[in-house]
Amino acid sequence: MFWRLRRNPLRRGSDLAQAWIGLGLLLAVLAATPAAMFLAGDTAHRHYTRTAQHQAATRHHTTAVLLEDARRHPEPGSAEARKTRYPTKVRFTDPDGHTRTARTDVEPALPRGSTVRVWAGTDGKITDPPLSPSQIRSRAMGWALITGLGVHAAAAAVYGAAAHVIQRRNLAAWDTAWAETARRWTTSP
Repeated sequence: MFWRLRRNPLRRGSDLAQAWIGLGLLLAVLAATPAAMFLAGDTAHRHYTRTAQHQAATRHHTTAVLLEDARRHPEPGSAEARKTRYPTKVRFTDPDGHTRTARTDVEPALPRGSTVRVWAGTDGKITDPPLSPSQIRSRAMGWALITGLGVHAAAAAVYGAAAHVIQRRNLAAWDTAWAETARRWTTSP
C-alpha cells in the first residue's frame, strides 16, 4: 500500500489516491476499534445485567422429585458419564404453590424418588438459572470482539470497493489511451 506514496515517474494519481485512502482507513480503524469495542461491550454488559436481574426476580430455585428412574449411562464412572444428563420426569412446586410435572435433565442412574434442585419460572415451567456474573462478562466480551471484527471488515470492504472503482477508472483510461495510440501502431489497408 505505501509503495504508492513514493515518488516514481510511472506513478499515477489514482495510485496516490488509493494509498491515501488505505492510510486514512488504517488510521480510522486504529482509532475507531477500541471505542466501538468499549461501547458495544458496555451496552451488552448493561443489557445482560438487566436480563439477569429480571431472571432472578421471576425465577426461583426449588426441589423436584424424580417420578421415574433416570437412564443409566453406558459407561458408568467415565468422564463422559459425569457430564451427561438425561431428561427425566419430575414433580415440583411452582412459585404460586401449585404442584407441577415436567421433564428436566438429571445425572444418570438416579433412582425414582431422588431429589434434584431445579429453577422454575413464574409460568410454572422449568427453566435455566439466572445469568451468572461470568456469563454476563463473557457475553459482553463476545459482543465487543464481534464489534471489533465488524469495524475491520467494514474498513476492508470500503478499501476493496475504492480499489475496484479506481481499477475500473484506470482500465477505462487505458482503453482511451490505446484507442488513440493504436491508430499510429497498426497498419490499415
